[in-house]
Amino acid sequence: MAWDPTQYLRFESQRLRPAVELLQRVRDDAPARVVDLGCGTGNTTALLTDRWPGAHVVGVDNSSAMLAVAEHDHPDGTWVQSSIDQWIPDAPFDIVYSNAAIHWLDDHASLLPRLVAHITAGGTFAMQVPDNFSEPTHQAAIDAAREGPWAEVLGPLIRPWPVLQPVEYTRLLAPLCAGVDVWATSYVQVLTGDNPVAQWTKGAALRPYLSALDDDAADAFFADYAARILAAYPPEPDRTTLLPFRRVFVVATVH
Repeated sequence: MAWDPTQYLRFESQRLRPAVELLQRVRDDAPARVVDLGCGTGNTTALLTDRWPGAHVVGVDNSSAMLAVAEHDHPDGTWVQSSIDQWIPDAPFDIVYSNAAIHWLDDHASLLPRLVAHITAGGTFAMQVPDNFSEPTHQAAIDAAREGPWAEVLGPLIRPWPVLQPVEYTRLLAPLCAGVDVWATSYVQVLTGDNPVAQWTKGAALRPYLSALDDDAADAFFADYAARILAAYPPEPDRTTLLPFRRVFVVATVH
């Protein structure tokens, strides 16, 4: 799945806010080793470095395009190309942090315990994931994928939503951790521009579909999707567009 860093960063401030709020809930004052899983262009990794300047901070991502931007913008950083589910560090980390990345992976009931196993005793696991699969942002993409001439190509890409409910994450991590704090927040993103919700999802949720099509088919699919999204998220009288966006947060201290 190809990523377009420019498209993704069109809404950088809105995408970064949950990362900041997650970081504020991590209480460790002096970690030695910190990893940012799914670091993307490195903007969240830079927050970790600023918070803990004495720590060795590593950014991990599976996208070479995203890491190229990270390396350019943050040349002093340490960057590793790997998918999160294949990542095996050479030594445990004091903090494993992940912002808006783990929802791209299935089977969280198996994945999260594997990640926690790479954390030192007393260390912290912190993640934030979107939880808006039932909203038009995602359902319109599924409908467009199934109903268009590209259905044979895109149909197999439709996957069950892997994000668990907060109580399920609590039950999953409680046996492995001394303390587990899980909560959900619904943001109302106030967006500007022409059909901005379609542009928002073009940079993230639509990437699997767009990457599977040639340019002409991708343009046609996006036009179909964008029309559905404009109907679901019409502009307000002041020409802004409101995007409700729910996210799930987890902060856990390892035994």
